[in-house]
Amino acid sequence: MPHYVLTLSCPDRPGIVNAVTGHLLRFEGNILEAQQYNDRETDRFFMRTVFALAPESLPQAREGFDALARAFGMDWSLRDRSVPRRVMLLASKFDHCLADVLYRWRIGELPMAITAVVANHPRETYRHLDFDGIPFHYLPVEKTRRHEQEVQLAGLIEDTGTELVVLARYMQVLSAELARTLAGRCINIHHSFLPGFKGARPYHQAHARGVKLIGATAHFVTADLDEGPIIEQDTQRVSHHDTPDDLIRIGRDIERRVLAQALRYWLDDRILLNGHRTVVFAV
Repeated sequence: MPHYVLTLSCPDRPGIVNAVTGHLLRFEGNILEAQQYNDRETDRFFMRTVFALAPESLPQAREGFDALARAFGMDWSLRDRSVPRRVMLLASKFDHCLADVLYRWRIGELPMAITAVVANHPRETYRHLDFDGIPFHYLPVEKTRRHEQEVQLAGLIEDTGTELVVLARYMQVLSAELARTLAGRCINIHHSFLPGFKGARPYHQAHARGVKLIGATAHFVTADLDEGPIIEQDTQRVSHHDTPDDLIRIGRDIERRVLAQALRYWLDDRILLNGHRTVVFAV
């Protein structure tokens, strides 16, 4: 039977799990995975359930979940896991994250449908990458025409039915308007140091301060620059022996794996928004 994934969040109260599982039982749904979490600070309940169900039972089961959502005040989604998510990749000159995502996609590690690669550099910049079968769009960013470029980008996202936009080291700041339009469906990757260094040449700044730990953060994009809900992070120790070039090399590796992990979580419906934070039902 097909496998479906149900995710939900709602105010916490007794009977939520019983209502969901009992509803699935009525349609002979077989639960394969179940994870839940109660945030005591916000008193909200979060749940992710994977189940097998006969396809002819899906319409009635969906209607029942809609009724449960009204009764419990749920935000919920129900998705057929066999249908690949539609993802758009945005990139700039530095293409290590783009190349890594494309490789993981081609070997089947990231099951998704890539709707397009969009870049603010021409196709020749990426001549060493395999875009076979993937539409490529060159949307240059000019200071006097930033709004027009974003209108084109937003139209492309809409026309392709893109569900998630991934900023794979896309070195352009999205406007507050576009960030709000893409709320909860746009992921960014950036370096994160302790302490943090913003602006140009962050690895050189870090080297000058003698940092001992560098890292990267994947987060949802919001109108507040680099302050969206965090999905995944990783760090690595460095030492006084490491040059700025060493830090750049190490940082690239961290950025690649953190972005890939965040994307993997999203594709498998493991991320639920909790205000300014996330609940991530990791494996």
